[in-house]
Amino acid sequence: MYYEIEYDSCPIPGVGRFVLKPQKIEEPQKDEIRELFNQMRDIARAHRAAHDYSRFFDRRAQNENAVIFYKQGMFMKDFTDEYDGSVPFSQYFPYYQLMGYQQLRTYFTWRAKARNGNVADTSLSYAFLYIYELLGNIGVESPQDGLDKLMFFWKTFRAYNKSIDRYLLRWLKDYHIYYELPQTFKEFAETNNLTGHYPKITGPDDSFGLFCAISKYDIRKSAYFTDETSKMITDCFSFVMERIRQDFITAGMHFDDAFFRPTRRIVPWTPFKDALFHPWLKQPNRRIVISENEIYICRKNEWTFSTVITSEKGRQFIGYVMKQMEAVLRTLTKYKYKIAANTDMIHEETVRRLTKSGIYIEKIVPAVVTEFHREATKTIVTVDHASLARIRQEALATQEALIVEDQPQQSIFADPSEACPADTRPEPVSDGWESLKGILSENETQALAAILRGDGIKAFAAECGIMQEVLIDGINEKAMDYIGDSLMDEDFVLYDEYKNQVKEMLG
Repeated sequence: MYYEIEYDSCPIPGVGRFVLKPQKIEEPQKDEIRELFNQMRDIARAHRAAHDYSRFFDRRAQNENAVIFYKQGMFMKDFTDEYDGSVPFSQYFPYYQLMGYQQLRTYFTWRAKARNGNVADTSLSYAFLYIYELLGNIGVESPQDGLDKLMFFWKTFRAYNKSIDRYLLRWLKDYHIYYELPQTFKEFAETNNLTGHYPKITGPDDSFGLFCAISKYDIRKSAYFTDETSKMITDCFSFVMERIRQDFITAGMHFDDAFFRPTRRIVPWTPFKDALFHPWLKQPNRRIVISENEIYICRKNEWTFSTVITSEKGRQFIGYVMKQMEAVLRTLTKYKYKIAANTDMIHEETVRRLTKSGIYIEKIVPAVVTEFHREATKTIVTVDHASLARIRQEALATQEALIVEDQPQQSIFADPSEACPADTRPEPVSDGWESLKGILSENETQALAAILRGDGIKAFAAECGIMQEVLIDGINEKAMDYIGDSLMDEDFVLYDEYKNQVKEMLG
C-alpha cells in the first residue's frame, strides 16, 4: 500500500491533497532452491555459539563448525543443481554456512557433475568442501564407496591443482584407521602404488615385515628364504598367525595385548587433522598397528596414538613361531638341511600362561603349517563324465582288437627283475655338522671353542688381528650353507639349541 498525491484538485493553488487508493501487491515468485538453502541454514541456528566465523583457528569453534557442516551435508546429500553461473569461493575450512546463494548454486552444480565422473577445475575451497564430504561419508553408500570416490577425485583434480596432495596422502591413512575396510592399509598402498609415500607401513594382521623386524629369529636371513620360497613362507606365516589369533580369542586372550604395548607417551589422536571432520561413527574398541612406530588405540570411542614396542617375551614367542614354521616347511618340502625349534626359546612364564589357557603352541604350529602346505599343494581334478564315457568305449574297442586267441600267456618282461623299477631314491645327505667342521678355518674353530669356554670372542679376535664382526659373520655364513641356520645372534652369543652340536663338532 502506498499514497498517491494529486495536485490541482485543491481550491488553494499549489496545495495538494492526499488521496488514498488501494494498490494490489503481487506475491513474489517462489524460489524453491532458496527455500531449501534457508532450511539448511536453520540447522546452524541451533549452534549460535560457533558463528564467529573469524575464529576458524579456534579448536572449539572448529569442532562446532564440523558438527554443523556434517548435519547440513547430510541434509543436502542428495541435492543436485543446474546453475548457469559460476561464482568463485575462497575460505579456510570452507563449509556451506559461509557461502552465499550464488556460491551454493555454483558448488552443488559442480558437485553433481563431479559425482558423475566429470571433475572440472574450480575454486580450491569448493574442492576441499567436496573432500570433507567424502571424509565424512556424506553422499556415499559405504566407507569403501567413499574411498573409491575419494581416490577418483584426487587422481583427477590434481591435474588442476596438486596442492591437495599433502593433505590427501595423510587423510588416506586416517581413513583406513577410522573406517574398518576389507583390505589393510598396506594392501591399499601397494595396489595404488603409494608405498613410496609410506616407507614403513606394514599390514596390521599378517605383519610379516613387522614380525621379522622384532622377532628373535628373522627368517629372512635364513638360507631357506629365497626368491622361490619367499611367497610360500610369507603366505604360510599369515596363515599361522591368523590361526594363533583365533586360538587366543577362543581362550579369552588378546594377542596384541599379550605381546605388544605402546610406550608410556600416549597422546590423543584426532582423525583427519586440518579437515572439517565430525567423528560421527561410533568406534569399537580396537588397536591398529601401522608400522613399528605407529599404533592407534580406540577405547570408549576415544582415539590415542603412540609408538609401539614389543616385550622381550613377545620377541621370543614370535621367534619360536617363525623358526618352528620354517622347520616344518623344510621337512614338508624335503629341503636338504633340517633345523629344529625348541620351546626353550619362549619365556617360561609365557609357556605357563598359554598352557593354562589351553594353548599348546608346540602342537599348533606344526599342525597349522601342515594344513597350509596340504592346501597350497593339493591338485584339484575335475572329471568330465561325457569324456570319461567316450574314453571307456574307445578302450573297449582297442582291447577287442588286441585279443589273440590260443596264444600262451607269458610275462611281458624278459627278466623278472625288470618288473619293478629300480630304487631311485637319492643317497642320504652327509651330516651337515661334519661338513661344517671341515670348512671352518682354524681361527673360526678356535673362536667357537673360546665362546664355549665362556672366554668371549673380543680378546681372541684382537689377538688374531681380525674384527670380531667379520669373524662371526664368516662362521654364520658357513653355518647357513651347511646346517641352514646361523650359530650366533647379533650380540655374538651362541644359540642355546646349538651348544651341544657345536661341542660334539669340536670334539
